[in-house]
Formats: sequence, structure tokens, C-alpha cells
Amino acid sequence: MATKVNRATAVGETSASRLSPELLLGLYRMMVKCRMCDEKARILFRQGKYAGNFYSNVGQEAGEVGAAYSLRDDDWVAPSHRDWTSNIIKRAPLKYCFAQLYGKADSPDRGKSTPAHMGYPELHVITPASTIAAQLMIGTGVAWGLRRQGKDSVVVSFCGDGATSIGWFHEALNFAGVHQLPMIYVVQNNLWAESVPLRLQTALKNLSDRAKGHGIAGVSVDGNDILDVYEAATAAIARARNGEGPTVLECKTYRWYGHSEIDPAKYRMKEEVEEWKRKDPIPRFEKYLAEHKLLDDEQKKQVRDEITREIDEAVEFAEKSPYPAPEEALEHVWA
Repeated sequence: MATKVNRATAVGETSASRLSPELLLGLYRMMVKCRMCDEKARILFRQGKYAGNFYSNVGQEAGEVGAAYSLRDDDWVAPSHRDWTSNIIKRAPLKYCFAQLYGKADSPDRGKSTPAHMGYPELHVITPASTIAAQLMIGTGVAWGLRRQGKDSVVVSFCGDGATSIGWFHEALNFAGVHQLPMIYVVQNNLWAESVPLRLQTALKNLSDRAKGHGIAGVSVDGNDILDVYEAATAAIARARNGEGPTVLECKTYRWYGHSEIDPAKYRMKEEVEEWKRKDPIPRFEKYLAEHKLLDDEQKKQVRDEITREIDEAVEFAEKSPYPAPEEALEHVWA
């Protein structure tokens, strides 16, 4: 049964009183870190510091952080091409994240993949598939393996609204529903499947309703409210860990920039973009924290200064790292 969750517009209209100040500030810091790293990656791309392409997640941080922040080390993440920051949330060292962008020898895959297609095996982050929605199938396969091994680990897989219109999305949900797998399918509904608006993809108002056809739980939340997402995600993770099956978690949000850094996004109205920027999840959460005496301007500056230093050190590491030797292209391949 799918559940539509309609929250008040103010952050914190949840059971956030149960959350510790340390957790709330941790969520805030991680959102800021993801935003700053993403924006730095965009700048570096436009400066020609690395080749390939980059798919920005700016604007969608609440869904990304809220869904993955509470995962254990032995839980898995199956990200899409837009979820480079899921490695950061899983606590991958920042220097390796930027080395991945640069395609350097010190990156997790030693420069074998495109910039945003980063996985981190030690922390159970799966390398994204280039094919839309394929990561959902891979994540579901991992969940099946975990179930067969008798483990209580879970898998969180991210996708966009466009992926929900592709057959592999439904194949993954169907298999997970039949076998009650420990899966959370996080749909970052940013209203645009590259240049195709949601209204031309589906007549549904809530993409979580897609869960109904597969007999699994579905929840739609305000994807720009970090506490809304966190509450729904932790409940879904607990159900999955207890053997109660998968959940589709739709986060209604918006990407600020084009599909990728080479997309000027002229298909969108300027007014639409500006309206969503006013719903920025970070200042929205800052207001909540300030109202609860947990954050002031000095603390905000301190957080940004610390993250800036960490990013600068990571970029320096990536730029000093060597490129892999050409013959390494033949290593670590199946055939």
C-alpha cells in the first residue's frame, strides 16, 4: 500500500524532537559538505581540470543525505550517475573522491571509469551503471545475496524520476517484492528526465504509487526537508532490516542545473528554477537549527571553513596523483 505524506512547509514538522543535537548537526554538516563538493566539482570541470562529464546533484542534498546518513558500514548503496556524493555520505575519503573525478591512479578504480561513476568497494558503494535504472537491478541482486547469506544488511538504491518509466525499474521492484528483499528504492523526483518533464512521463501525482503494482510499501515525502526524508528513510531501513520487505521512497525535489555540465537546460523556464531555488534545503534547515538554538552565523562559517580546507587538500592530492599507465587498461578486466 502506497502512502502519500503531505508535510507542512516548515522544516521540522516531524518527530525530530527524538533526534539528538549531534545527529541534527551531523545531517546539516553533511548536506553542506555535499553541496560544496558538488559545486567545486562543477568549477573544476569548467576549468578543464578533468575530462568526461559531471552530473550535479545540487538542490537534491536533503534526499541524498537523509536517505543514506544512517546506514551502517556493512549496508550497501547502489547510486546513479548523479550520486557521486553518496560516496561522501558513506564516509569515503574526500581525496579519493576527487581523484576519481580526475581519473587518477589513486582513484578507487584507478582511472578506469568516467568522473561521476564512482564506487567504493570497502564501504559497499557500487560503481554506477551507465545505463539508466540498471543500478536498481544490481542493487536488488546484492540484496538477494545478503538475504541468502542470512545477513541483516540493507541496500539503498538511488534513481531519478525518469528511471521509474523504464522496465528495469519494475523488474527490480517485482523481484524485491516477491522475495521481500531488504531494499530501499530512493526516487529523486526532480521533475525532469533529462529534458522530458514529468507530466509527459506519467499521469501519476506520486511516483511512490508505482510500488502498489508490486505489492510493496511506497512513501512520498518533501525531498527538500531533510528531517522528512530522514524519518521516512530510517523507518524504511528498519523495516527492511527486520525482514519486512522493500520500500519505494519518493523525494519530491529539484536539480538546480542541467542534466549534466554540458546541458544548458534551456527547456526549463527561469521562473521554475528560481522558485525551486527559494526552497533550497540547506538554508531551510539552517533556519530550523537556529530556531532551536543549535546553529548561529559563527558556527555556519566554521563548518564551511573546515570543509573548504578539506576540499582544498583533496583537490591538491588529486592533482598531484599520477595518471595510470596505459597498460593498466588491460588489468582487472574479465576478458
